[in-house]
Amino acid sequence: MRDMTMLTGTQAIPLGYSAPLTPEQEIEARAKLIQALQMSLEPNDVLAIFFKHLQTIIPMGGIQFRFANNKDITKLGRDALHHCDYRLTTDEGYMGEIIFNRSKRFIESELSTLEILLGALVYPLRNALRYQSAMQLALLDPLTRLGNRAALDNALRRELQLAERHHYELSVLMIDVDHFKKINDQYGHSAGDLVLQEIASTIENVCRETDISFRYGGEEFVVLLRKTSEMGARIIGERLRREINQLEIEKGAYKIQPSVSIGIGTRASGQKEHINDLFERADKALYLAKQSGRNCVKDLHDITA
Repeated sequence: MRDMTMLTGTQAIPLGYSAPLTPEQEIEARAKLIQALQMSLEPNDVLAIFFKHLQTIIPMGGIQFRFANNKDITKLGRDALHHCDYRLTTDEGYMGEIIFNRSKRFIESELSTLEILLGALVYPLRNALRYQSAMQLALLDPLTRLGNRAALDNALRRELQLAERHHYELSVLMIDVDHFKKINDQYGHSAGDLVLQEIASTIENVCRETDISFRYGGEEFVVLLRKTSEMGARIIGERLRREINQLEIEKGAYKIQPSVSIGIGTRASGQKEHINDLFERADKALYLAKQSGRNCVKDLHDITA
């Protein structure tokens, strides 16, 4: 694997290689690419622009970019027998690994040209990753690391549109920590924060990978359940309620055993409705759960019964 280490203020020439392009060709190729890469602050779009430009200069089957978190991978084009790999690094640290694929072996002059073009990619991609990170932080609750209210609004609009387009059910769990003010008053706000963090962690552990969790505000949480009926939502809600009720959160000499009340709202398959309608049903069900003695799960049928 080759290492593309780019230092602030230096020219984008790979370490250990001499540029195979003439100065005029290098200037022209880099200038066109840099101009094109300024068109987006979305990392995947930046990579797509780079790949499209690259194909006009060097025959290429496909590229893959593995982000530094080792979880996200962007694939463009197709896999092929031959490949070359580069680690992209700036003075700020490791950005990720990029892999080039094609059916023919790479020759040294092509690799030199490729590395010159890679040099033009590094900083636009770094800027896009910075922007993406800032946007993600803006949508995170700093205490629980769940999505915040703004993230919920975005996700709910998107999930409702998908549910309507593909005709599947969508359910919402609205979760409220019982007697949370009493926890703060009796054990202190740091204990209250710890309770919220433990409950958030339990929600993440109990819910499925397709479910999306948020801190709605204060001691309230919301979970979006894709392709989940009211009955399925009740099963998940009951499991979640039991797991939280079994927590023993230590704070100094005390053990805090929280409980939650949960309300369910469901959008039936084929049903078209506004975001507020779904939330209103979940909120009414939550109110009923609290009126019914707390530490329970309620849904629309409980409301109309």
